[in-house]
Amino acid sequence: VAHICRDVNYGWLIRNMHANGASFFFICIYAHIARGLYYGSYLYMETWNIGVVLLLLVMMTAFVGYVLPWGQMSFWGATVITNLLSAIPYVGNELVQWIWGGFSVDNATLTRFFAFHFLFPFVIAGVTILHLLFLHETGSNNPAGLNSDADKIAFHPYFSYKDLLGFTVKLLALTSLALFPLNLLGDPDNFT
Repeated sequence: VAHICRDVNYGWLIRNMHANGASFFFICIYAHIARGLYYGSYLYMETWNIGVVLLLLVMMTAFVGYVLPWGQMSFWGATVITNLLSAIPYVGNELVQWIWGGFSVDNATLTRFFAFHFLFPFVIAGVTILHLLFLHETGSNNPAGLNSDADKIAFHPYFSYKDLLGFTVKLLALTSLALFPLNLLGDPDNFT
């Protein structure tokens, strides 16, 4: 991460877009969960449970990505969170040492977390397809519980333009956050 920020042309921009983009992504995920709770989507257990699995996978991906800058917060975050696994009876300590690649958080841990950070998005993409298949099977939900087939409008151009506008506004906000030297969504102790 330090090499990308310091030696690659516009590497600082790539790092800021990636780090702040992860925070934006979690904002969108929490808004999606709130919408699902409001609409009662938790009643469709299969779709909801796959969504929970997706949330856990995204959180794991964010955690291993958070360790990669290798600052003080990264090191101690990796140490504390991985040590929580040692509470698992019988296999906890061996599991922690396997994740660390040794007896403490070290370069082997960083290499493993980099590999996990690269591979988890492919798993997330597969589970997302499964989530969408279950959603397509059950159908979406509304809080009134009314059948609104008569009120349906075409996706294109109405919703596609609305989504394009929302995407553009979010991209402009993310780019502004990445271009200015403010570290609003990050931790100053973890800055490289």
